[in-house]
Amino acid sequence: MARLLLILALVATAFWVYTIVDCAVQPSTRHRGVSKGAWMVIVILLPVLGGILWFIVGRGRAGGPVLRRAPDDDPEFLGRLSPAARADQDERIRRLEEELAQLDSEADDPRDPRPKTGDDPGDDDARGQRGAVS
Repeated sequence: MARLLLILALVATAFWVYTIVDCAVQPSTRHRGVSKGAWMVIVILLPVLGGILWFIVGRGRAGGPVLRRAPDDDPEFLGRLSPAARADQDERIRRLEEELAQLDSEADDPRDPRPKTGDDPGDDDARGQRGAVS
């Protein structure tokens, strides 16, 4: 019987400490009923009963995961942009896409005027071996 009481006391103490920590780390917006300070007093003064009340009444449920969006994916943010700012942004994107396309076409040009020096590991040497040392 003494062992059972010792185990129950240990479990009650662990539960009490867990509820104190849980109550302390929850943001004030997630406390229902009374303020965060009042819940701390209830949980500390009424060890097991305060913890049970905390989990049943006081601890608010999470409303769901908070979705963080990039500004260009947030319809609310995009709605606040002025039409001139949107047009300017669209023009900038168009110019950047043109520059990227131009750079891609230059890189794919088979008539590359740069001579192959052998210094570049991507260049082939005279025997057709990549990066070979003479």
